[in-house]
Amino acid sequence: MFKRIKEDIEVVFDQDPAARSYFEVILTYSGLHAIWAHRIAHAFYKKKFFFIARSISQISRFFTGIEIHPGAKIGRRFFIDHGMGIVIGETCEIGDNVTVFQGVTLGGTGKEKGKRHPTIENNALIATGAKVLGSITVGENSKIGAGSVVLKEVPPNSTVVGIPGRVVIQDGVRINRDLNHSDLPDPVSDRCVDIENQINMLKAEIELLKKEGAKKQYDHTNI
Repeated sequence: MFKRIKEDIEVVFDQDPAARSYFEVILTYSGLHAIWAHRIAHAFYKKKFFFIARSISQISRFFTGIEIHPGAKIGRRFFIDHGMGIVIGETCEIGDNVTVFQGVTLGGTGKEKGKRHPTIENNALIATGAKVLGSITVGENSKIGAGSVVLKEVPPNSTVVGIPGRVVIQDGVRINRDLNHSDLPDPVSDRCVDIENQINMLKAEIELLKKEGAKKQYDHTNI
């Protein structure tokens, strides 16, 4: 248990340059408190003490602003950065070395039974305000851009942005876990630029055809 606690603290220092001391991290990091509370709640949940588990979960939510259902399965070295507004559903499964930012929802899409929340595989990163909904899988080493809404499977080593989320990078190589939120690809903008370029090409062709037609008419008149 103490080894896991130390590991949780060390991942904060690894991921957050603002962390200055163990004392500060232990007392002031709500993401860390939410993870520790979830471990306790999950232990009760597995023993079918559902009411106690849910009560611990709701108390943790009250103090941290982070709602993790006690049924969710969370791996090692899970890091929550500025966790306010995070929601993690009951059947959600999170692997190791996953990073989640504030406002993220790992939720369901309706009242379906069984596995209805996402599976987040190892080394994934989910940026601010992203929503991953339904029983889908976000592959290893993948990144979900800020504000994205993901409704379909995400392959490993991919970057997803937009509403709905679209895969914009998938090269099969290891991707760094840092994500520059201010410099994300924009597939919608790229498509608009492509359409605008095609329109300009068509305009140029029409102008050329008009000139050719006018020239032919002029030559025919002179004849």
